[in-house]
Amino acid sequence: MSQPKEAPLDATSLPMRIWLDDTDDPLDVIDALAISPFAAGELPWAMSAQLERVRPDAPLMPADAKLLRVSIERKGSESRLACGDGWLLRSIRRWDKTTSILVTASAEDVARRVLEESIRDATEPPPVTDHVTMGFVHWAGGVLQRSHRPITAPTWESIRGNYPRAAQRELDRLFTLTPDESMGRLLLLHGPPGTGKTTLLRTLAREWHSWCRTDCVLDPESLFGEPGYLMEVVLDGLGAEQDRWRLLVLEDCDELIRAGAKQATGQGLSRLLNLTDGLLGQGGRILVAITTNEPVSRLHPAVTRPGRCLAEVEVGRLSYEEAVSWLTSRPAEHSPNGAPAVSPAELVTRVPPQGATLAELYALLAGRPIGRGTESEETGLYL
Repeated sequence: MSQPKEAPLDATSLPMRIWLDDTDDPLDVIDALAISPFAAGELPWAMSAQLERVRPDAPLMPADAKLLRVSIERKGSESRLACGDGWLLRSIRRWDKTTSILVTASAEDVARRVLEESIRDATEPPPVTDHVTMGFVHWAGGVLQRSHRPITAPTWESIRGNYPRAAQRELDRLFTLTPDESMGRLLLLHGPPGTGKTTLLRTLAREWHSWCRTDCVLDPESLFGEPGYLMEVVLDGLGAEQDRWRLLVLEDCDELIRAGAKQATGQGLSRLLNLTDGLLGQGGRILVAITTNEPVSRLHPAVTRPGRCLAEVEVGRLSYEEAVSWLTSRPAEHSPNGAPAVSPAELVTRVPPQGATLAELYALLAGRPIGRGTESEETGLYL
């Protein structure tokens, strides 16, 4: 038979009754005991924390805590109730290494101290991974559509040798940039197809992950052609992650930023510039990264004017000497028909005097000839 349990009342308490019957389990009892002093006004301060990757040996309570209740389930979850001088703590540790901690206390400083002691050194460091989550946005039926997916993203150190020495110094600065150092809101990567521009953007998403989220815009022509779409993207960062910066990635936007863009795209260029350093961009932590195959001499001068670009990097071919060094430092691959790999000495003779793109070098490694048409065939594989 159920028994009502009455919590003590005073001027600051709320009427509260706790009913226990045979449908309740030990976890329910611990939850009720944990919240009762808060509802009754005995411990009027409450603070909580949600943890991930909790260490198996983490105590999740101060060293001087007195353990009152423990409930362990077969599937691995565990709930504990502990108390100390002027405080009560409930922790729920789950099988997936997540934990919820609730502290109620007689004063704010007591609650804060107990919570900080309980979560200190309780979690494992994030695992090292070669993936980063990137957003993909587009405009459909007047509604902003967003999806997320993990993408492979190498470290800058692992791919630095894939780029000309002339670009490495500026890229070194770019990848170590912090929000406090950002000058300009536009990042421009230009160069012929197959030189590794998209790989740089994936790496940038990884290197900046701690302070910046990356969104790839699938329809950049619509973004700057539809004012409603543009405003939705700008306001999209004013929610839970408003303190983080956002990097909008626009790939192959030649028409938007080339010299004749004003006539070809109308207000598109103006809206891009307004987003990066005009009124529209004020107060919003938005960076814009654009890749183009056009040489910088063919771009609209307003895009490359001093002070507008966070970085303007020419991602060009490797010189003949750089291409030879790149080839001889890597093992050759077997060709698709299973023929033996070409020797490094033979590969070197196939490098054009003007150097080669990254895509062309991978083609040589695989035993495929390079020439007119190779560049178009490889576009997208090593961008």
